[in-house]
Amino acid sequence: MSVLTSPERRRLFDPHNNPSLRLDWALLFAVGVLSGFGLTMIYSATRDPNPDVQNPVSPTYYLERQGIALLVGLVVAAMVMLVDYRKLRDFWPLLYGATLPLLLAVKFVGAGTGGTTAWFNIGPFQFQPSEVAKLVLVVSLAGFLSRHEGDFDAWRLVQVLILAGVPMALVLYQNDLGTMLVMAVCTIAVMVVAGLKPIHLLVLILLTGSLFGGLIATDQFETYRLERLTGFLDQNTGKAASKQTDAEFTLQRSKAAIQNGGIWGEGLYQGTLTRIPNGVPAQHTDFIFTAVGEQFGFVGGAGLLALFGLLIWRTWRISAFTDDRFAQLVAIGFVAMFSFQVFENIGMTMGMMPITGIPLPFMSYGGSAMIAYWAALGLIVNIHFRRN
Repeated sequence: MSVLTSPERRRLFDPHNNPSLRLDWALLFAVGVLSGFGLTMIYSATRDPNPDVQNPVSPTYYLERQGIALLVGLVVAAMVMLVDYRKLRDFWPLLYGATLPLLLAVKFVGAGTGGTTAWFNIGPFQFQPSEVAKLVLVVSLAGFLSRHEGDFDAWRLVQVLILAGVPMALVLYQNDLGTMLVMAVCTIAVMVVAGLKPIHLLVLILLTGSLFGGLIATDQFETYRLERLTGFLDQNTGKAASKQTDAEFTLQRSKAAIQNGGIWGEGLYQGTLTRIPNGVPAQHTDFIFTAVGEQFGFVGGAGLLALFGLLIWRTWRISAFTDDRFAQLVAIGFVAMFSFQVFENIGMTMGMMPITGIPLPFMSYGGSAMIAYWAALGLIVNIHFRRN
């Protein structure tokens, strides 16, 4: 048996000679487990056919479609990892310009539900351009601000607001408030790290509050959407089911499901409110955390949060250790995206945050979102791989 000499051992464990050592395996582990767990929970929430549907789908229908999206996401992530991320710093205007027509066209020729028109039907599959727009916006802001480091004055702020405001307005035009909020949080995070002055941030907050206040005062904000945003403020459970709004009914069922889980949960596929067709509404999409909470209890929910914490921490760490300003801003934008979506989604299922329709990353059903998350992961790993 041959024994490695000291020089050979150094070469073997030198990241420059061994590419596998330049991968963030902790990050890949967290995302891999989240994706697999998400498939399990989607199957758990959709395996029972709904008797109210005239043409019930196969018990594995949603699982199969999400599994295909996961495979596509893996391919996309691998492709993103192979290309030097620094090329995006130069070609972000092309990505930005190609995204805007898609966001506009989906309003006129796209499909949707619940008042939202947000995706294209492509054969048996659907494509939601707003999910891609979130990533493109982060890359575009990072590309623009990395070229103007040190001169983030009021005029530069106006330019950034226009750059971010156009896709955000188009997404809001689709009645997709949740995605627009995610884009707004990413924009603020990137601007703050890029050097946004506190006085400018305060002005932005006041202007945003005044804008929403004006929309509500002039009845330009849909009633059902306002109910979803404010329903968590009044969680009176004494109302009869017939007198509850859709948001109140959903929140009540969601909290009851999580409460049923207790410490250890009721067991996989054994949830009282998440194994029946008429249990928690949207339990395989926006309210997938109720399936986790009821079936795996507090322990399962805490474990899920730990995985998300690992994902966010490793992404932040990659941002902190890179010497490239563009890469740092991109990673920070994704930290904001994942952090806000996790906090908002889980918070709304427990009545701590308003119901906004924001999915839980890598867990909620949605092919476009799954592919976009893996594309973001590929870019994050790409930055870590080439950080030096």
